[in-house]
Amino acid sequence: MTATPGNPPTIVLVGHGMVGQRFLEALAERGLTGTHRVVVLCEEPRPAYDRVQLTSYFSGKTPEDLSMTDMAFIEEHGIELRVGDPAESVDREAREVTARSGLVLGYEVLVLATGSYPFVPPVPGKDAEGCFVYRTIEDLLAIEEYARKVTTGAVVGGGLLGLEAAGALKGLGLTSHIVEFAPRLMPVQVDEGGGAALLRTIEEMGLSVHTGVGTQEIVTGDDGAVTGMKLSDGSKLATELVVFSAGVRPRDQLARDCGLAVGERGGISVDEQCRTVTDPHVFAIGECALAADGRVYGLVAPGYEQAETAAATIAAREASFTGADLSTKLKLLGVDVASFGDAHGTAEDCLDVVYSDSRAGLYKKLVVGRDGTLLGGILVGDAEAYGTLRAFTGSVPPVSPESLVLPAGAGAPAQLGPAALPDDAVICSCHNVTKGTVRGAVTEHSCTTVPEVKKCTRAGTGCGSCVKVLGQLVTAELEASGVEVDKGLCGCFAQTREELYEIVRALRITSYRELLDRHGREGARGGEGCEVCKPAVGSIIASLAPAIGASGYVLEGEQAALQDTNDHFLANLQRNGSYSVVPRIPGGEIAPEKLIVIGEIARDFGLYTKITGGQRIDMFGARVEQLPLIWARLVDAGFESGHAYGKSLRTVKSCVGQTWCRYGVQDSVRMAIDLELRYRGLRSPHKLKSAVSGCARECAEAQSKDFGVIATSNGWNLYVGGNGGATPRHADLLAQDLSDAELVRLIDRFLMFYIRTADKLERTSTWLERLPGGLDHVRDVVVHDSLGICDELESLMRAHVSHYRDEWAETVNDPEKLARFVSFVNAPDTPDPVVGFVPERDQMKPDLPLLNIGLRRPSEDDVLEGSTRR
Repeated sequence: MTATPGNPPTIVLVGHGMVGQRFLEALAERGLTGTHRVVVLCEEPRPAYDRVQLTSYFSGKTPEDLSMTDMAFIEEHGIELRVGDPAESVDREAREVTARSGLVLGYEVLVLATGSYPFVPPVPGKDAEGCFVYRTIEDLLAIEEYARKVTTGAVVGGGLLGLEAAGALKGLGLTSHIVEFAPRLMPVQVDEGGGAALLRTIEEMGLSVHTGVGTQEIVTGDDGAVTGMKLSDGSKLATELVVFSAGVRPRDQLARDCGLAVGERGGISVDEQCRTVTDPHVFAIGECALAADGRVYGLVAPGYEQAETAAATIAAREASFTGADLSTKLKLLGVDVASFGDAHGTAEDCLDVVYSDSRAGLYKKLVVGRDGTLLGGILVGDAEAYGTLRAFTGSVPPVSPESLVLPAGAGAPAQLGPAALPDDAVICSCHNVTKGTVRGAVTEHSCTTVPEVKKCTRAGTGCGSCVKVLGQLVTAELEASGVEVDKGLCGCFAQTREELYEIVRALRITSYRELLDRHGREGARGGEGCEVCKPAVGSIIASLAPAIGASGYVLEGEQAALQDTNDHFLANLQRNGSYSVVPRIPGGEIAPEKLIVIGEIARDFGLYTKITGGQRIDMFGARVEQLPLIWARLVDAGFESGHAYGKSLRTVKSCVGQTWCRYGVQDSVRMAIDLELRYRGLRSPHKLKSAVSGCARECAEAQSKDFGVIATSNGWNLYVGGNGGATPRHADLLAQDLSDAELVRLIDRFLMFYIRTADKLERTSTWLERLPGGLDHVRDVVVHDSLGICDELESLMRAHVSHYRDEWAETVNDPEKLARFVSFVNAPDTPDPVVGFVPERDQMKPDLPLLNIGLRRPSEDDVLEGSTRR
């Protein structure tokens, strides 16, 4: 079909997965969406989503979180996206595609991106109730629903997706088995040694692994539901749910039906331009395509390259796809697994350099040529060096191979920085971005941050495994260009907050003045400091107070001068100059007598009361001189400071848990109270929020907190790095099925590691994303003690708990401290005339017109000399 005048030529894309979406972006980048009509026929009920991160659904991500489709992009480029309406047939002679809805589309170019389908072994019972595949979000939803009524599950297949499926079943609370026909797990990616290390680690997690056996039959009960499996060695396996993850096959039936050539083992045959060898008007990309080198590529990075090649060819530009890097780095069941280059050592005369530690679950192998060229490698248990090693593949590294695999403490491993990489080294294999391209983004396009380089080059926007190296490159290039990268906290200190924390801890420095004079910048020593570093250092000293011998009371001596407005009066300043009063209500549980006390205080002082999302009662409208009077009554009634004013723990929310709720599986209220009382008053770089849910229904919204806890039938799951507010972020699963003691120990470690390494005013969500290695690194440190600091972290937390004192209880009993609670130092009994209220809904609210009057140009009659207000 040829375009007629007034009707632009049509490009029809069949399939809208990750590769299909990348193809649409490549069309837009080349201006083709402006010259062509683009129609997408998508089989699934939702647009493209991140299938690589599919398992993260079970860690709290929603289908919306996984989406890769910006609908604004679709609308901007006039793309016609038809979800749930797949192509049914193709008439190549007429150049027409018929969709399931009956829509017939003529095309100038047809692009097949139909992906693959899960291979299900042809065994008896494979279609029984309780049998699933693991491929789409809908598959996961079905598995999740069925898992509610069973206790055991088995995965057929021990490859990449099979291990992810097994992890998902375990996360759903099922006793889980893995059945793999090959003699080891992940037979394509790792060798025998790597498979053995992986096996040991996974079995230690409580999963049962059966290698070297196949599935002969799925056994069912009288109701037709799965009850077990028969294996090829004659053994039987009791299971109520089976997930088939035994590989995939190209979805090429549509191509077969219309007469396109396919490979002997499947896949639509294409040339180096990704054009089908049968029809120049039809292209095939992604897992459905048999590339010119005779391979069907199952990784997303080669699919992206094919998408760009097809788009460039359609735009009449030169491009070709002749093969791709099959390197991959994954986190499977919490275990780092990576392979790159000639991982299995198939090259002639190659040599292996191997480091193995069975006890630690580590296995590292590098394959090198006789001349020292790095050919490939396998990393299990520690893939920190993956980005650098992959970039060196095909070249001779500047250090010996042995030094590249030895862990810290076993021979001083070489630290290869980005400067050692050649410019043609591929940094991002997902988008084929070289080091030279990254350098060009900095030097030619004036990019100065990783987000800017990502936007400019697309590096780091795929699987994300290259982001750490990307950051190192950006910093190195800026420094090489003569741009001083000042990482200091402020103009007073050249050190970062993390470095200052270590200085204070190691040298037991207990005052800001001493730290500034000894370790400040030359020009800042002897000065007064600034509003950036004073509260930051004050927080560091407060968080370390018990360990370094300092007072943890923020209004004590010099500490009082370091605090900002809120901490200065132990209350939150409100819009009209009044303050809020927020007593702690641990876990949201409160006795009627205490409710009455709060009501009486609010009535007597004329305060506005509101129940907050943190399960506390806030009282607003207190004048500064009223704060001690209010808190004296609260302290007498057994209340403590809720620290709503401080960069510290705010609340630990809870649902009612198994005590009252018929769905609860643990006592969430007790746990929330225990956690809140343990971490109350803990000073940190930013505020901390937490919650405990008594079951997977998540009524306490734990996955939106800095650290959240969700009950399981086997204990507790711990999530970290969540955030609500303006930039919401789902928390990540750190560990699961923990006992009470294990849970508290990991939270102790996590919080103290965060306090130790975060930047000033940095929430845990931002810190987790900025930290090199992210969640994986945090897990290595706080769960596996990779840095050997967990004893120290736990000791610091024990010191905090044992030395905790309520700030308001200390204040109301100290006449000297009470003297600060005045509006005017020379007229302590005179209230601030600007603070006024008017009635609203049986309470009161700030009198904003009065506030505006108060902000007029002052006269001598309005201002009292010596006012503490600024």
